Amino acid sequence: MASTDDLNDAAGDALDEAALAFGLLASPVRLRILRVLTRGESSVASIADEVGGALSTISQHLSVLKRSGLVGSRRDGRRQMYFVKDRDAVSAVSVMIGALTARTKAWPARARGPIQDDC
Repeated sequence: MASTDDLNDAAGDALDEAALAFGLLASPVRLRILRVLTRGESSVASIADEVGGALSTISQHLSVLKRSGLVGSRRDGRRQMYFVKDRDAVSAVSVMIGALTARTKAWPARARGPIQDDC
């Protein structure tokens, strides 16, 4: 797993690539798909049942995640099975979500709200 030194040592190109990856993960549906896939490989139909949503929509999200390298797929008869391909990146996402969850639980109810970028 990467350390905070990686952020300090990152070149501009790496930061640009990271911003693209974070933008890709800005979709709650994609994060829910990753959550399903961290438990093991799954078909589009199974993912759609668990995440909710139309098969076509889930399939489009899976295509984006696959092109990014986070998710891979394999054929199993007539079904396409999807799995987490980049475990390190998904672990980093999990750590971030865990930190945000802990912080949210610690905030007073009146201070809760969406994180905003004031820049």
